[in-house]
Amino acid sequence: MSEALYRIMGIIARIHNYIMHLNDRFEYNFSDKALHFLVIGVLGIGLIFVVYPLFKWLAQKKHIMVIAWIYVFTLILVITFAIEIGQKISGTGNMEFDDIVFGMLGFFTMFAAFVAVRGVYHGVRWLIKHRMEADGAYARSERDKERTEDGEETVYDTIRKEADTSDKV
Repeated sequence: MSEALYRIMGIIARIHNYIMHLNDRFEYNFSDKALHFLVIGVLGIGLIFVVYPLFKWLAQKKHIMVIAWIYVFTLILVITFAIEIGQKISGTGNMEFDDIVFGMLGFFTMFAAFVAVRGVYHGVRWLIKHRMEADGAYARSERDKERTEDGEETVYDTIRKEADTSDKV
């Protein structure tokens, strides 16, 4: 994995040298800050053109959890690198790539546990909803008999409403 990072750093260094060469060749004389402004600005807009349609499509397909995961994964990755760089600069610890890997594995493990719990929750909800639908006309006629004169709902009606509205969770 560290070899991959060195390759990425090499690619970035070559791109940096190429941009600096263009800056010198065409005598633009942009400062380092101006070059960062331009390059990061163009990179950000380029990513918007890629990410926005993807996220829009995911939202239309109601895959909000995927969007949240991508966002949190990105934040955790940045935070993990920031912690390691901070340890190196401040001398409070060793900057090790393994720390980044184990930090990300921690996130993946916790997310897998979350997915399992969420899957059980949605599975139980699905079973309740489909069990109620399987009862069909018999259940509806029984509910009509159980209604009080005040028009109160039965427990069955309440559970069905909760199952119908919890699809938005």
